[in-house]
Amino acid sequence: MCPDCEDFARTVLLLGQLALYADTNGADLDFVEAVSSSLAVSLPEPPPGYPGQEV
Repeated sequence: MCPDCEDFARTVLLLGQLALYADTNGADLDFVEAVSSSLAVSLPEPPPGYPGQEV
């Protein structure tokens, strides 16, 4: 997998895991808010031809 594809996929995975964590009882929502904002800002553009993109 290309480096840009790896970064994009890893960031999307982390956002998904964070969303699941946010729905658990006792989740630290201040942590979720801080980290989700940072992850969203750092999300790179999907590389050309990445699955799910129009080519």
